[in-house]
Amino acid sequence: MDTALTTPVGQLLGGRYHVDSRIARGGMATVYLGTDTRLDRVVALKIAHPELSDDAEFVRRFIGEARSAARLSSPNVVAIFDQGSDKRLHYIAMEYVPGLTLRQLLNEQGRLGVRDALDVMSGVLAGLATAHEAGIAHRDVKPENVLLTASGVVKVADFGLARSVAGAVQTKGGMIIGTAAYLAPEQVTGGTSDARTDVYAAGVMLFELLTGAQPHTGESPLDVAYKQVHEIVPPPSSRVGGLSGAVDALVAMATSRDPDLRPATAGQFLRAINEVAGGQPGQAPPPHQAPDGYGGVPEPRGVPAPYQVSTPQPGLPYYDPYQAASALAEDADGGFADPGREPGSVGASALPSLPPHPSAPLPAPHADPHAIASHTLIVSEAGELAPYGAPDSQHRRPRGGGYRHRPVLAREPLLRRYLFSHRLIYLAGGLALVLAVAIGAWWFSSGRYQKIPALHGLGLKAARNVLRNEGLRVRLGTPAHNPLPKGEVVRAIPGRGSQVASGTAVTLILSLGPHILQVPNVSGQAEAAARAYLTAHHLTVGEDKPATSSIVPAGYVIGTLPRAFSRIPMSQPVRLIISQGPPLPSFVGMQVSDAQAAAAAGGYTINPVPNAKGSQPANTITSQSPAPNTPVTQGEVVTVRYSPGPPVVPVPDVRGMSVAQATQTLHMAGFRVAVNQAGPGNTVGNYAPSGNQPKGTVIVLYTGIFSGL
Repeated sequence: MDTALTTPVGQLLGGRYHVDSRIARGGMATVYLGTDTRLDRVVALKIAHPELSDDAEFVRRFIGEARSAARLSSPNVVAIFDQGSDKRLHYIAMEYVPGLTLRQLLNEQGRLGVRDALDVMSGVLAGLATAHEAGIAHRDVKPENVLLTASGVVKVADFGLARSVAGAVQTKGGMIIGTAAYLAPEQVTGGTSDARTDVYAAGVMLFELLTGAQPHTGESPLDVAYKQVHEIVPPPSSRVGGLSGAVDALVAMATSRDPDLRPATAGQFLRAINEVAGGQPGQAPPPHQAPDGYGGVPEPRGVPAPYQVSTPQPGLPYYDPYQAASALAEDADGGFADPGREPGSVGASALPSLPPHPSAPLPAPHADPHAIASHTLIVSEAGELAPYGAPDSQHRRPRGGGYRHRPVLAREPLLRRYLFSHRLIYLAGGLALVLAVAIGAWWFSSGRYQKIPALHGLGLKAARNVLRNEGLRVRLGTPAHNPLPKGEVVRAIPGRGSQVASGTAVTLILSLGPHILQVPNVSGQAEAAARAYLTAHHLTVGEDKPATSSIVPAGYVIGTLPRAFSRIPMSQPVRLIISQGPPLPSFVGMQVSDAQAAAAAGGYTINPVPNAKGSQPANTITSQSPAPNTPVTQGEVVTVRYSPGPPVVPVPDVRGMSVAQATQTLHMAGFRVAVNQAGPGNTVGNYAPSGNQPKGTVIVLYTGIFSGL
């Protein structure tokens, strides 16, 4: 590979963008610091890896998605300035954002406080909301794609590439686009992506900001993707103590395994974030204490403004979204303790401003800063937040304003009785045993075997990815010439559909491309001899093309298609142009007698057929069959049609008339006129011919004093 393609530093792309230095390298592209020499500004240049330039589908999607992302205009989205190609380098010129990625901030801080996390998520969701309004799904929302400037602005990056390349996980059923830890369940099971998958990834990212760890981990991306489908995201408060139930509700709402129960767009999730953030105090919190069994999570350190760590305060809404308890409070009027929320609500309905029905539009955020007081509160009698799941009392806001305490008898939910009893342990143990036996039987019968997938026609890189995702290794065999383009897989050993054990090496035979041969000159040879000559030179003879020739005898080669001395792939057929003999001449306009003489000389005959009428002179040929220039064989009969001549009419007597009068009279009778002046005078003395003549005959008028002589 050309070194210039792998190290573009110092190059001028598209005659405009100077590549200065490398910033970071990813799986499909590398980001460089560059300079727009036309506008004299610093830009970031995302350059696709050169080895992907031969993948037409990748290039098409890379260019198309860059153009789509360029339509976005938001202070929370990294701006796309330009896209272009320079030889084999495909690049995107975009806004250069100096600062840190959110991943780097998490690596430094460990985790963020509630206020910091909600502030960051507000910026992320504002950028995603702009994309969703434009009909674009990011599909790779994660801390690595969130940039933080020194002034505290949050920007979402990598819209263009997110849809152009396949993600880190692939299943047998198809490609999964995204990063395993942030994939929504429907992406894993069906490969579908829309705005709600971005909302799910944002919910996972909020969990990570609050706890310092991802909700699901595993030994491989497939393990993580499996957990995304079969396990719920736990409440952040189960990992880090002191977090409010409203924050837990945000995470539960966004990470619901049913996409219809999530906010439909990032804009709806942003409104919920803003309402919860509006109830978070700004003072610094006391140190968070991790619960037993979750040790090792570092405490958040100081973060520059505008992010300030928050702490739960009395009066903030608290809700346990993972417990569907139905504690009812009956007052003098009857009904629920809070008319704005039904008991046992989870997910989106845990926040009073969000409707529980997934298809209903979200209302605008409340403008009243005290509107949070209308939310259902679960607090202790001393005014502190009740511990997770404690049903000591409920506070209800009466119609007259303020809060009054109304103790309620809370019945332990059925789900909690099973989750926190020995019955769950016995049930789980029995299920685990059955599952282990089933998995073992499956593994030893067919689970450890894989079928060789279809690889014919794939490039080496694509074939490697397919085999690795099937748990198979790659071995290269001796390449061979083949009609397939150079570098594509001709065949695999073992072949397609063969069952092999996981980890088996599959030998790939790659194409060297087709043999290139020169077309020999076989003009003037007999057809059989020309065919044998081409076959002897390893060329394929295609269908003959007949043609007429006045020079080459019938049955001999006039030429070839492609022409002689052309260089073609060995598999491309060569057509022989075979002479059919001299072409049939055109007899139209000739006299029948002349056509009969020409036919006798050529070895064929003329069959004259008169037309019913005609305006041309008698015996003039008007059409023929076969058509001119078609092959004609010895003894063939050519049918011609000829004119019987125009009708015969009497010539008017125009003697004594002026030339003008005579001319008009003859024209009306269907004759043409010529004038012969014989001395002075304008009177017609004589004319010829006379009597009955065919229409169209030229009548000569003799005028002057000597015309009668």
